[in-house]
Amino acid sequence: MARTLVAAVDASNRGDEMALIVEQSPVTDVIPVLDLSPLNQTAPDLTAVAALTSDLRRALTEVGFFFIVNHGVPWEMVDGIFDSARQLHALPQPTKDSIPMGKLVGGYLGMGGGTSYASDIAGPVRKPNQNEAFFCHRHGYHHSNQFPPLEGFAARCEAYIDQVINLGGRLLPVLAQSLDLPHDWFVPDFDSPSVTLRMSHYPPMDYSDNEWGLAPHTDSSVFTFLPANDVPGLEIRPAGHDWIRPPQLAESYLVNSGDMLKRWTNGVYLSTAHRARNPTDGERYAAPFFYGARDDAAVAPVPTTVSDEAPARWEPITYGDYQRWFLNRNYENVTGEAVGEAPS
Repeated sequence: MARTLVAAVDASNRGDEMALIVEQSPVTDVIPVLDLSPLNQTAPDLTAVAALTSDLRRALTEVGFFFIVNHGVPWEMVDGIFDSARQLHALPQPTKDSIPMGKLVGGYLGMGGGTSYASDIAGPVRKPNQNEAFFCHRHGYHHSNQFPPLEGFAARCEAYIDQVINLGGRLLPVLAQSLDLPHDWFVPDFDSPSVTLRMSHYPPMDYSDNEWGLAPHTDSSVFTFLPANDVPGLEIRPAGHDWIRPPQLAESYLVNSGDMLKRWTNGVYLSTAHRARNPTDGERYAAPFFYGARDDAAVAPVPTTVSDEAPARWEPITYGDYQRWFLNRNYENVTGEAVGEAPS
């Protein structure tokens, strides 16, 4: 069975702080912890894989977030990515501005460079997000990345991307089986997965009303892999809960499902709202990894999620078309393309 971690109820709206609580209680379970050890074996224990499949389905239907441990990614590589993020964001501003993110190119996005328009959850008042970030893409519709002039930076990013693509690929059979589909159902759509590594910096600051490091939103991907971080700041809002702050779990990934998995499962699997601020007096860095399908993959509800009682909720769309809409909606100042409130 999956272990569980209880996250502290966020108290920021009351002006105080609550300690994070970590326990294993069947009454107050919030975020499951999935152990991927069965996937690391040459001859997996089928009973253990079946239990993992059941745990994944529960996490995706009830919470939309879960931790994974024994994931197979060497943690020294994760530490290297955080070190690279610190080095990049410490560069002089003109150097960072010389490698800008573009419509088709990965690169640097300055403070306030994006606004969370794509997610209705952000509310009626939208202010620019108070973080700076470097986006490194592979596959999808982005054709290249503009790397900073730091020795070894590009190589570390590419090696890490290889690792997390492998991790995502190992989850695909479990995902398919959790939907009562053949284990290889999703494989053809992920032979060239569209992925993005985002290396974010949240400086210490005083936030005004309705201002965030990253405003309430949902992700556009299939899965987001967020490595454990020593500095808190992420808050999530699972169904039936107020905003909560996930506890720390060393050398783990906190994984959430995104809009594309929600559409692929006809809303059976969640895309849960989350937000971020830096609540400390120091610097905060984060390195979410967005994992998705090939650019031309047709995303339509899988057959096990559609019936006369549950007809398809969305029209089919390619993975890439949704990503382009999401990018244009949130970063119109970068792409130069204005789009409507819903993808077409």
